[in-house]
Amino acid sequence: MSLAYTISGFAVGLLVGITGVGGGSLMTPLLVFLFGFNPAVAVGTDLLFAAITKTGGVWVHHGKHGSVDWRIVRWMALGSIPFALITLFVLKHFMAIGKETTGVITFTLGIALILTAVALFVRSFLLNRASKLKPIDDQHSNASNTARFKHFQIPATVLIGAILGVLVTLSSVGAGALGTVALLFLYPKMTTLKIVGTDLAHAIPLTAVAGIGHLSLGNVDLILLGSLLIGSLPGIWLGSHLSAKIPERFLRPVLASILLLIGLKFVLQ
Repeated sequence: MSLAYTISGFAVGLLVGITGVGGGSLMTPLLVFLFGFNPAVAVGTDLLFAAITKTGGVWVHHGKHGSVDWRIVRWMALGSIPFALITLFVLKHFMAIGKETTGVITFTLGIALILTAVALFVRSFLLNRASKLKPIDDQHSNASNTARFKHFQIPATVLIGAILGVLVTLSSVGAGALGTVALLFLYPKMTTLKIVGTDLAHAIPLTAVAGIGHLSLGNVDLILLGSLLIGSLPGIWLGSHLSAKIPERFLRPVLASILLLIGLKFVLQ
């Protein structure tokens, strides 16, 4: 069975590399529907998986491209980390008094997948609008001169972080696609490269905190985690090289439609 997990990790990594869609929106439903894992275990394992796999990406974005706006990362983390911890505390409290949390996690997972599907459809529209606004190049861009709401920008960014903190902790979905779309909306003049790098940098502490929290709750399968990592890392590498050769404009809508259907299934079951 561990070989099947590794193959699945490779397939998901390949799709992540080609489309840029977050691994959580692909991996967690796969673990639940194909392998029959409890949703809480699927979410917890995927959160640690995401924290590890995203680390290499941030190293490239920060070290090679310099495309991380650390001020925005701090503002988002100011909302996401506390709310992730609060969510974990609530889950732990419910487990301590014997209340079932699987239903809440399953429903939230469905909502997060539906929002991710919508985000994938909206992303192209926001990118087109951003391109017409003449994005400021990376050397001169910062949080203030790319902002949409000026004086309310910091509270809006913290609020987005808080929403992501709850969603990601309960579902492992949203740190990628939803975070990117939120940043595209809040900072329309920021370059796409910097949007991706900033979102990736914020996702690491969020998924790490949420993943370690789920580990403490017993919601992480370490053998599964190792098997997924063995397959996904070469998959992401290969997918990244294939992305230039595969027409993403066709693959992304298909993927979004599949996520929408899966999300509806989670919500309605």
